[in-house]
Amino acid sequence: MSQDGVNKSRRTLLVGATAGVGAVGAGFLAVPFVKSWLPSEKAKAAGAPAKVDISKIEPGAMLTAAWRGKPVYIARRTQETLDNLPALNSRLKDPDNSVKEQQPAYADNIHRSRKPEFIVLLGVCTHLGCAPKYFAEVQPETFDANWQGGWFCPCHGSRFDLSGRVFNGSPAATNLIVPPYSFEGENILVIGVDEENA
Repeated sequence: MSQDGVNKSRRTLLVGATAGVGAVGAGFLAVPFVKSWLPSEKAKAAGAPAKVDISKIEPGAMLTAAWRGKPVYIARRTQETLDNLPALNSRLKDPDNSVKEQQPAYADNIHRSRKPEFIVLLGVCTHLGCAPKYFAEVQPETFDANWQGGWFCPCHGSRFDLSGRVFNGSPAATNLIVPPYSFEGENILVIGVDEENA
């Protein structure tokens, strides 16, 4: 084999190896660049619906979920609680949900929910954005003799009934917000997606 033949095959091998290494290097550069165009996991989670298993919530109990960086309260009301709601109307600032943007159309009722048993609320006080605390039972020593349970904001004293409606005399001007939600079967609640706009 002549000297020229050896040099040509070596040259071809070097050119091929260099091109291969260059292609791999370009791939390593391109992948992060292309990935930078995609939304981050944090951004995806911020707008993504949240699924919550509600099968283990006992009557009178509440659990807290997270959606779009905010707490969402999901409480299971007893029949006694539901029966007491109409009697509270005269003590509330907005018993008829007049601020329609605060709840989807399917929650524009005395229960402020799709299913009377469950209430779903953003856990953010409409006064200054604090997190109200849940009190499921009558506690006259804490509030007043007519307290039938609900949410109390310890920061400034706003009180809400078990439908998230604000009491007269509270600093908060409006009811707690009901986020869009739907049910997947009987036990899965999906916060952030309602059937009407799915």
